[in-house]
Amino acid sequence: MVAMVAVFAVLLGVVVEHLWNWLMPGIFGLRRITYWEAVGLLLLSKLLLGGFHRHGPRGGGRRWEQKMERKWAKMSPEEREAFRAGMKGRHGCGWSREEKEQFRAAVRARWGRGGREDGVGEKSGAETTEKEAI
Repeated sequence: MVAMVAVFAVLLGVVVEHLWNWLMPGIFGLRRITYWEAVGLLLLSKLLLGGFHRHGPRGGGRRWEQKMERKWAKMSPEEREAFRAGMKGRHGCGWSREEKEQFRAAVRARWGRGGREDGVGEKSGAETTEKEAI
């Protein structure tokens, strides 16, 4: 595993060096760099832009799941039911069906059927599909 990481790091340094030396002198008039300068740029960019933390399945997703399991274990049955009730019927952006319908009604009241005052993009009743009506 350590050997694979070392090989990957060396290859990444070579790629950064070659990309820099191919693009930067021609575009910005900058000088060519050595392999070690490329590795230094790579480390500097990682520190400034990304930090050094794990990505992927070993990291965030499972941690969030474990945190939620701990919270769930501490909840009383009433709190769990209240949580379930709050989550029930939630769709995109966390809006319930009622909230979505209230929003749509407000848009219709403000801009009419199609949503715009100038009528652009409006469809006649015959063109409205079943999916749009929901």
